[in-house]
Amino acid sequence: MLEGWNKEDESLVFDVTVSDFLEAVEFVNQVAKVAEDMDHHPDVLIHDYNHVRITARTHSAGKVTDKDYELAEAINKLTAQYV
Repeated sequence: MLEGWNKEDESLVFDVTVSDFLEAVEFVNQVAKVAEDMDHHPDVLIHDYNHVRITARTHSAGKVTDKDYELAEAINKLTAQYV
């Protein structure tokens, strides 16, 4: 399993806490750019002011696939800029 990610209900889930709400939005926007480039779109939630939860699953397969792990690796690289 990738660092920071957990498997929950046939999905990969990543939780991160950043410094404030604006940074959470900035992080989500960066994740969106990476996801769009990969043509793979996770569920993203900003909650409790500065917490972000990303849930990745290949919807067409109904489970986690290599595409999800590739996206998770790319998101991990982004995370280093924020935490």
